[in-house]
Amino acid sequence: MVTLIPNVIKCKLLKRLHQTKPKMNNLRQRLALLSLIFIKACGGGGDAQNLATVVDIVRPVIISASSFTVSENQTSIGSVVASISDYSTLSYSLSGADADAISINSSTGLMSFNSAPDYETKNTYAVKLNVSAGSVSTSQDITISISNTQEPISWVEASPESVGMDSSKLSNAFDKIFADGYWTQAALVIKDNKLIYERYRGLKSSEEEALENSPTRDKTYTVQERWGHRDINSVVTSWSTAKSITSVLIAIAVEQGFISSIDQSASDFIVEWANDSRNQITIRNLLDMQSGLHKVCWVNDGLAPCTRNGNDADIMYVDNQLQPCINREMAITGVTYPWHDSGATIFELGNYEYNNCDTMVLGEILFRATGKNIETYADIYLFSKIGMDVEWWQDNSIDGNYLSFCCIDATIRDFAKFGQLMLNNGVLDGEQIIPLSYINKIKDIPNNTPENFFGFPNSSYGLQFWTLYQTQIPNVGNFPVANSIYNTEGYDGQFILIDYANNMLVLRNSIYQPSIYATGERKWILTDLATTSNFIASLPGYMGLQGSHPSPFNPAEFLYDVTQAIN
Repeated sequence: MVTLIPNVIKCKLLKRLHQTKPKMNNLRQRLALLSLIFIKACGGGGDAQNLATVVDIVRPVIISASSFTVSENQTSIGSVVASISDYSTLSYSLSGADADAISINSSTGLMSFNSAPDYETKNTYAVKLNVSAGSVSTSQDITISISNTQEPISWVEASPESVGMDSSKLSNAFDKIFADGYWTQAALVIKDNKLIYERYRGLKSSEEEALENSPTRDKTYTVQERWGHRDINSVVTSWSTAKSITSVLIAIAVEQGFISSIDQSASDFIVEWANDSRNQITIRNLLDMQSGLHKVCWVNDGLAPCTRNGNDADIMYVDNQLQPCINREMAITGVTYPWHDSGATIFELGNYEYNNCDTMVLGEILFRATGKNIETYADIYLFSKIGMDVEWWQDNSIDGNYLSFCCIDATIRDFAKFGQLMLNNGVLDGEQIIPLSYINKIKDIPNNTPENFFGFPNSSYGLQFWTLYQTQIPNVGNFPVANSIYNTEGYDGQFILIDYANNMLVLRNSIYQPSIYATGERKWILTDLATTSNFIASLPGYMGLQGSHPSPFNPAEFLYDVTQAIN
């Protein structure tokens, strides 16, 4: 049976329906829309008009954040989220200034960059998020911020002409140092943060013959197998370039508070020196090779203070190369020593004498100050940041002391990354990795240690860095004319030349192949200098193939020839 309800009652019921906020469901919405029709039919008046404002069309509600932060070099951004009360299907889209750079899944709201963003190129993106359900939609502004991620040092490979240099002149400079008998394995030039020239080679004819006949050559390998091919992946060695790396690690440790300053007493860490005159030695003295400590030589089948003009590389003859360096005594004031050939009449605290042991002790100070061996510390705070992949040699002691004065194996490009960091005043991606104050100290190395070191006059030394040895260029004069070029140097001509004036790096490495210990470790075991040794016995100078040190390679001449290619 159908009961008829008078119109006036129907209208009152419908108006009451709207006096209560409708629950947000599909059925109620439909009833509400129908009720508006009936109210109009009832001659709704003021009440009906007020009721009409209560009924809203259901729109999507965006409940996700209006900003995102994304690390550079990754495409994923994240998802936006919206809801709607009637469970309608939602669709997501983007518009706005940077919409072309970003994609969004229309069903899930997942956003991603079309190509990985680069912080240095653009670090903020703005889009408008649109969420629709049928004919209705909601919008919200979205900001995407890009965070800076520290990137290893790398270079754009470019032509010399792109940085204002002449390819032909640069090629001629390389031809000279790659001639037969120069033993050059690798060399490169980086200018204005572009790698503009590099070259590699194995052996030339006279070099191959000399190696074949060398009595100290490791004859478990053929000459060609060991040295015949070289490319960008070939390992070279630092030799004493490692000293400069040790130096900046000390500076980093000072910045981190492990060491109070380079003027701190070394005996605060080398406690073996605390109760005698050696407590006067500062870390700076060790950095400047002015410790006043005896050089160590091989004397009567053992290590002892040198009584001859010797090289303290003699510490290589023992398994533990650290202890003889720590156990040295101070030179006696006023006494002239036969091994002090720097021009001074005496050797004492504050006077310069190139000394491997000073750097070996610096490595131990770093270990005792930080609790980390030098390779681990360097990996964390230097090598991993700039992208250097290295192997650092150890002695053959029980502790395996790292040889902080030498012997880092890497590619020439790896060593160039260290040089680039120095050229950048210690900064990478806005992070001051090497303290600027320390870089400035290196640039201020006083010219008060003139040496005729290995035949190169008028050089200066400090903080384990060199100013470039001055060389007489025919018809030109001395080059460089001032302390404008700073460099690292290793035995047999391992050079990183840092030319701040021209924003340029020039690197050269001698031929090299390490004899790796049977376990795969790089350990310095010197039981025999010939075939049974895994001492680094592949360098021409060590094998007596140069006639005299250095090799024919002259760093100042090479750098001069390179600079002549600058237009």
